[in-house]
Amino acid sequence: MATPMPFNSTREGEDLQRLYREVRGQTRVLIAELSDADATAQSMPDASPAKWHLAHTTWFFETMVLLPHDPGYIEFEPRFAFLFNSYYETVGARHARPKRGLLTRPSLEQIGCYREHVDQALTRLLDRPLNPQVRALIQLGCHHEQQHQELLLTDILHLFSENPLRPAYSSVPHRPRPVAAHAPAGYTQYEEATVEIGHAGEDFAFDCEGPRHRVIRPACRLANRCVTNREWLEFVADGGYEKPLIWLSDGWTEVQRQGWTAPLYWWEEDGANFTMTLHGAQSLELDAPVAHVSYFEADAFATWKGKRLPTEFEWEAAAQLAPCEGNFADSGLLRAMPAPGLGSGPQQLFGDVWEWTRSSFSAYPGFRTPAGAVGEYNGKFMSGQYVLRGGSCVTPAKHIRATYRNFFRPDTRWQFSGVRLAEDA
Repeated sequence: MATPMPFNSTREGEDLQRLYREVRGQTRVLIAELSDADATAQSMPDASPAKWHLAHTTWFFETMVLLPHDPGYIEFEPRFAFLFNSYYETVGARHARPKRGLLTRPSLEQIGCYREHVDQALTRLLDRPLNPQVRALIQLGCHHEQQHQELLLTDILHLFSENPLRPAYSSVPHRPRPVAAHAPAGYTQYEEATVEIGHAGEDFAFDCEGPRHRVIRPACRLANRCVTNREWLEFVADGGYEKPLIWLSDGWTEVQRQGWTAPLYWWEEDGANFTMTLHGAQSLELDAPVAHVSYFEADAFATWKGKRLPTEFEWEAAAQLAPCEGNFADSGLLRAMPAPGLGSGPQQLFGDVWEWTRSSFSAYPGFRTPAGAVGEYNGKFMSGQYVLRGGSCVTPAKHIRATYRNFFRPDTRWQFSGVRLAEDA
């Protein structure tokens, strides 16, 4: 996932105390029902234990803020720097990522004490006058933790999917919005134009979202909703996973190597289709956006339909005209849902599922990697990854915006990643 860094420092007078309390408190809510065993296990190398997420986000505040900027701070446990560093080469050595699930110690209770120790120190620091750079680092840490809140949920889903009991992380909530009847996807046409892309202004953004710049967008059409499970079933039934001509070469290699026959978490039982969700095993909701598909699958589906994936610039230009509203983690649904109704223009641009684009993750014109450890956030990952846009049903609502660039390797499937189609006009 894109790792954060402030594009602009925190505005004078912003209530960082409240932001910090809210973010740290929400993390406690997310892990409230997890046992120590739930929080320790690691289901695959790309996922991390919940306990590690709790400690790593705390390590970030300790390492990036408290140790260099609070002379009176006493480190909680120096050995934690090795255990909970993620990929910061300039900070020091670290425990191997695929072995994070072997950390039976420290316990979940000890990690809670670590968080409390850092929270108390950070709160005291926030009571003092701080220069803009320190305030920006604290703000960065809050957005960093929101990213890990989402990762915690996606990793728990993958972990529970490996359990034969298919346990539920939470109960199924009441649906707060109506479900529209199935309708064919319409398309909105956009004429050729020069559009401004990227972040500008005083609000927080990650470094890779800027600088703001102009892009020529050719005439195009963008689907008014995401591809649904119903449509993906048609792809499966037509042998979509058996036709090498619609797949990119590397994608076809992954299909054969990993034995893909459907999106991750799908299975058929007694003629009915099911999927694993954070509410446990559930019937496949036909008109909900398809989720947990890789870039390779998204591209193959688009080719099968005679369409293509949008560029991230086509997506952002459309999203700038839409309110940043949708089915986010705050709704408690924790599952992609059918569109509430198809009006004019693209719907579901935000929330439900991250939408793959055909754009590789690379630097905008004028991008510069910052000096020091914070320079290890985004720039060094600008190779071999594709951009996703819009957030998902497990993204915190206050964490997303039209300029947000998420990115993953093209074979990644455990995220809530889906598809919106586009075509040349």
